[in-house]
Amino acid sequence: METMEPTKNDTIKIGDWLITLIVTAIPLVGIIMLFVWGFSSGTHPTKANWAKAMLILVLIIIVLYIILFAVFGAAFMGMMNTDMMNDY
Repeated sequence: METMEPTKNDTIKIGDWLITLIVTAIPLVGIIMLFVWGFSSGTHPTKANWAKAMLILVLIIIVLYIILFAVFGAAFMGMMNTDMMNDY
């Protein structure tokens, strides 16, 4: 069984990277394709590693957004609660 080891001549072309970036910019399709490229056995190892790194980055951003919304949501709710109590 042959393994696909990247060689010096086995590089991903600029056009392929441009198509990859355009596809990942499409909402929902991009996330699905990151999973396909990251965990498919037929994907070039460089592209697979890039896709896995992008999935980790997306996960970190989602966690930061959840924390941000929780903090600002709690602050906003606390501010609304004190404003309502001051009206009485």
